[in-house]
This record gives sequence, C-alpha cells and structure tokens, in this order.
Amino acid sequence: MDRSATAVWHGTIKEGSGTISTQSGTLKDTQYSFKARFAEGVGTNPEELIAAAHAGCFTMALSGQITSAGFTPDSLETTAVLTLDMHGEKPTITKIHLTTKAKIPGIDKAKFDELAHNAEVGCPVSRVLKAAEITLDATLV
Repeated sequence: MDRSATAVWHGTIKEGSGTISTQSGTLKDTQYSFKARFAEGVGTNPEELIAAAHAGCFTMALSGQITSAGFTPDSLETTAVLTLDMHGEKPTITKIHLTTKAKIPGIDKAKFDELAHNAEVGCPVSRVLKAAEITLDATLV
C-alpha cells in the first residue's frame, strides 16, 4: 500500500511559501511557510502534520488493541505534542508526547495500561519516529 502527498515551494526559505496536498484530497493546496513552522504564520507545517499522523495512528492502534482484547471503546481521544529543538544549526524532532483519554466499559486500569503501551510501541508512526523520545500519559475515564 502506498500513500502520497505533494509539496510545492516558491521563493526563499524565510520569505517563500508553499502548499501541501494529499492523495485523498483532505489537504488541497494547504498553505505552509517558514513563519507557520517557526513563528506564528498562517497555515500548517510538517511537524504539525507529523503530530496529527501520530495521534491518529496511535488512537487507531489503541482501538485495535482494545478490540482484540474483547472490549469496545466508547471513546478515545489523543493529543500529540511534538517538540522541535535546535541541535547545533539543525532543527530536530526530539520528543513526541501522547496524551490519551479513553472511555472503555468493563476494562481495568492494568489491562488498559498494557494495551496503551502496546499501541504506543506498535503503531507504524511510532516505529518510524523511534529516533525521538516518545512518551505517553493514558487516562481511563
């Protein structure tokens, strides 16, 4: 299975801007720029998109773990906070912190924690980002 996205850029790194589009059309000519990435500009940025992908991937993986264990989640909500630090002159993704809140009838905390950990280390986005420190706070409500 292949998925694709296209980025187009015009101009210099600081004054230029570009657009990002996805194969599905969910993003179509979505603006991105240096200011959107490193300041308070309009549009998205690669790190925000990685955080969204990680939150979505983890949440789907957690649903799969929960379902395989014989439970049905009422709701799962995950926020991913990605940290971009400068290492020398190179911006580097150093951390991603996942915070998830789950409502799952009939599950105990120990089982939930086990399944959340399995989802954290098992989702494809976590695996591709393993160079970054990935942490998780999982709350059962």
